[in-house]
Amino acid sequence: MKALEMIAFILLVVGGLNWGLTAFGYNVVEMIFGAWPAVVKVVYILVGLSAIYVAVTRKGDSMVA
Repeated sequence: MKALEMIAFILLVVGGLNWGLTAFGYNVVEMIFGAWPAVVKVVYILVGLSAIYVAVTRKGDSMVA
C-alpha cells in the first residue's frame, strides 16, 4: 500500500506543477505526450484519481480543526 501512496503523491505533484506551469503557457504533459492524445488523457485521469485517493485516505490527517 505504501507504493500506491507514493505513486499517488508523485502524480499529485506532477499535476500541481503542470497546473502551475499552464499559467505561464507551458503544459508539460502535452509537451511530453502531445503526439499521443490518448496517453495525455490517461495521465490526466490518473492525476484526478490520485487526488480522489489522497482526499479519501488522508481526510483524518487534516490540520483543520
